[in-house]
Amino acid sequence: MSSQKHLIAPSILAADFADLKKDIQMVNESEADWFHIDIMDGVFVPNISFGFPVMQAIAKHAQKPLDVHLMIVDPDRYLKVCKDSGAEIITVHYEACTHLHRTIAAIKELGCKAGVALNPHTPVSLLKDIIQDIDLVCLMSVNPGFGGQKFIERTYDKIKELRALAVENNTDLLIEIDGGVGTSNAGQLLAAGADVLVAGSFVFSSENPMETVKTLKAVDPSLKYV
Repeated sequence: MSSQKHLIAPSILAADFADLKKDIQMVNESEADWFHIDIMDGVFVPNISFGFPVMQAIAKHAQKPLDVHLMIVDPDRYLKVCKDSGAEIITVHYEACTHLHRTIAAIKELGCKAGVALNPHTPVSLLKDIIQDIDLVCLMSVNPGFGGQKFIERTYDKIKELRALAVENNTDLLIEIDGGVGTSNAGQLLAAGADVLVAGSFVFSSENPMETVKTLKAVDPSLKYV
């Protein structure tokens, strides 16, 4: 893991869409570091989340970076509108990009940090020839498309494998974990080499979301959690 304190990115997919401003304000005031924004098209994943007008509304009130996860086919078509809608980090799926190197270069040309997401079945080794060019890898620890799914245990091994690849090729790489993250596994994820924890329903469905973020931020990877 990099030397910096781990980052927490609450996933807005799990927020209250009828009172989004309240939840945005909660994230602003909490110890969270980023807003995690899932854009889904109903094609690449079996769900549709929200589009760029909603993202623009979030950006208008957000006081922290927008970490945008494009779960869509042909993401190249939407990179500029994504940037123009407030994205600071744009993550595309390995599985959705025919020319991944070109897509990463286009993201960087827009002035955004570039990320690549891997589905649970996609091997980390496939990133060997691109890892030097990217800022972040998002490991899906559930199958993408819906919140509230059960964490896939194989993720720990993938984090360790990815961290070893990063040590050799890109020491600045951030490893982000998305899906089924909570206090029961946060310590183990960080100990394995994760840097960024995405938490959706675990935060927004909790009794005190701000306190839940604080608890996730305070997790010590050297301690055991149950």
